[in-house]
Amino acid sequence: MADEVVKLKVTIDGIPVDVAPGTTILNAARQIGGDIVPPAMCYYSKLEGSGGKCRTCLVKVSKGSEKDPRPMPKLVASCRTTVMDGMEVQNITSPEVVEARKGVVEILLINHPLDCPICDQAGECKLQDLGYEHGAEGTRYEFERRTFERIDLGDKIQLHMNRCILCYRCVYVANQLTEEREHGILNRGDHSEISTHIEKALDHDFIGNVIDVCPVGALTDRTFRFKNRVWFTKPIDAHRDCPTCSGKVTLWYKGEEVLRVTGRKDEFGEVEDFICNTCRFETKNTSDWVLEHPTDVEKESVIGANHYKQFDPPAVIKEDADLQLANVEQLHRTERLK
Repeated sequence: MADEVVKLKVTIDGIPVDVAPGTTILNAARQIGGDIVPPAMCYYSKLEGSGGKCRTCLVKVSKGSEKDPRPMPKLVASCRTTVMDGMEVQNITSPEVVEARKGVVEILLINHPLDCPICDQAGECKLQDLGYEHGAEGTRYEFERRTFERIDLGDKIQLHMNRCILCYRCVYVANQLTEEREHGILNRGDHSEISTHIEKALDHDFIGNVIDVCPVGALTDRTFRFKNRVWFTKPIDAHRDCPTCSGKVTLWYKGEEVLRVTGRKDEFGEVEDFICNTCRFETKNTSDWVLEHPTDVEKESVIGANHYKQFDPPAVIKEDADLQLANVEQLHRTERLK
């Protein structure tokens, strides 16, 4: 007889869900989906060791478990906290969580430049979304901002350290996909920065994936730099027979021109399959690919602007006889005053 699968019941914002032991609160919320999923700037399910850096996924545990119903004494990072049977969690239903998330966003924006009008990440930037939802109108920071010079990490990738939030995603993806360590974090505290130490080029065949995992505009594609805005492009899922990677990508079109190539991402903004540099940088002709279908884009996303899959006319406005009569009377009064 097969062993019975044990499930733990956790309630998040009043919605119950059964999950496997060892599941984090964040991944339990992702099984439910929707607005109750905490934002995550550093956690990446495909990168071992990620999470616990940005604190944007803080939640309130109002009930620890059935055995110990006491609430946790402070807010916890949902990407690092595993669920217990009977646990109750509050995310968007807790004013304390919303206020704390607002403070975290303020901290992330302390040294962040106002580059959205010129940043290639604008329109698909997670920090931009957080700033819009939780950001304050001003900052309380009165000291000089930390600044760095732009660095070209080879002929394909550019590093804007001023925009970096030190999520470590790029470091983890490089360590996981490459045999030797490509880059890392130098210095400590407010002086910490992403670097190759001697500013050498990142030349591994999969190193272009650091662009896809970066949640902000710190690492950008030099071949796409300043070419267009994402909301003026049309994303199309495509594939090719690649000997190095899966060959499953998203092509970003402007007219008939392929402006850039990225890995396909799921609903949480995580790459489904890491792609090689050849697919990303070297194959930008439509003839190189087998086109599949338009990429599914969230209805609320600016990328989906004017990209309608079907004509959806607005509902017909019902006639209001009283309002029409009032308009006629107002028109007569106006004519008499002329």
